[in-house]
Amino acid sequence: MTTRILPAVGDADAARSVTTLLSQLPDAEPAAPVGDSTQLIDTLARLAGESLDELPEVVLVHERIGPVPALELIREVSLRFPAIGVVLITVDASPGLFSAAMDSGARGLVTLPLSYEELVNRVQSAAQWSVGVRRHLGAGGDVFTGPGGTVVTVSGAKGGVGATVTTVQLALAAQASGRTVALVDMDLQSGDVASYLDVQFRRSIVDLAAITDISPRVLSDAVFSHSTGIALLLAPGDGERGEEVSDRSARQIVSALRSRYEVVLIDCGGQMNGANAAAIEMADIALLVTTPDVIAVRGAKRIVRMWDRLQIRKAEETTTVVNRFNRNTEIQPPLIQKITGTRIAGTAIPANFKELQSVVDAGRMHELDPKSIVKQALWALAGELGIVRAAESSDKSGGKYRNDRGSIGRTRRRGDSTGRGKTD
Repeated sequence: MTTRILPAVGDADAARSVTTLLSQLPDAEPAAPVGDSTQLIDTLARLAGESLDELPEVVLVHERIGPVPALELIREVSLRFPAIGVVLITVDASPGLFSAAMDSGARGLVTLPLSYEELVNRVQSAAQWSVGVRRHLGAGGDVFTGPGGTVVTVSGAKGGVGATVTTVQLALAAQASGRTVALVDMDLQSGDVASYLDVQFRRSIVDLAAITDISPRVLSDAVFSHSTGIALLLAPGDGERGEEVSDRSARQIVSALRSRYEVVLIDCGGQMNGANAAAIEMADIALLVTTPDVIAVRGAKRIVRMWDRLQIRKAEETTTVVNRFNRNTEIQPPLIQKITGTRIAGTAIPANFKELQSVVDAGRMHELDPKSIVKQALWALAGELGIVRAAESSDKSGGKYRNDRGSIGRTRRRGDSTGRGKTD
């Protein structure tokens, strides 16, 4: 049997050493090394999307991989692709590291400098385990992709541009289409999701911060089940406690939510910290909300550049949503795209705060009128992003989704000739 091996090695010298030894292994089919954690996850997701049979049996993770730490990366790979055997490459073979690696989901550990015999033994052992798991699971092929929940982060170019309203409405659209949805408030110091949805709940994301192994029961105790069916994981009531949520705990929380819900919406607010930076890095879709004014667009450009410098997100992997759009403003979406270097969402959100004011003041954002052009645009955006489930058939009432889902999925582009989708 041929063993497919994917090395994840950021160090050039180590990559050459690993590649040389892997080429000598019997019945091995090594792939070209990937240089960072983001590339590894993207590669595995692409292979799983093409065919589950394309996934490698073994993944080698070098201890100096980045930007996600090696043990956190192993944990994520093990959660999302549980039938892949992961082996850690490290200089330190101490019992403490071995134990931590096993807890993270590794199937073995190989020390540097690499020796042929040790590498053969670890790779073969991990490959046999992987094959055994896949054979045992048999026809239940979907499990090989691991948890497939879509993670969407929503960040603001600055405060007050509408990131929270956008996040809430996207979550409502996804839930209304029949998906299981979690809405996370990771604006840790000043999150307002609870206020927008009229929620009072004493637990928050901080309650999960110190837990190393988040079980389904622990997670369910921390989330609030809203009347709309959305699971809410709220920001702490005391803003200073947001510092307790580290980047490591944020990764564990996002991974746990991804394994339990089909769609995970994360409100990152307008300020960056380690926790929401980790969430943005892990996200399948990263949205950046801006308004068409000079200050907000400058803020969007500044954030995009910072994400690139910190290796959180590349500009071309970020989607900018233009909120409060008006065709009469000097700054139009194509100009914003040119300035930021990001993709621009095809759906712009019109400027019409009068529609929102009553539900915002009442804290009942989930009761926004279905005829609202703001709501229709945001739900169309959800369809554009692919986070809603399309209706399989129309009913006698005209094909409307249950619970007010008629707006989902119909992308209303700027200047729609029907007049229904205009955003000015």
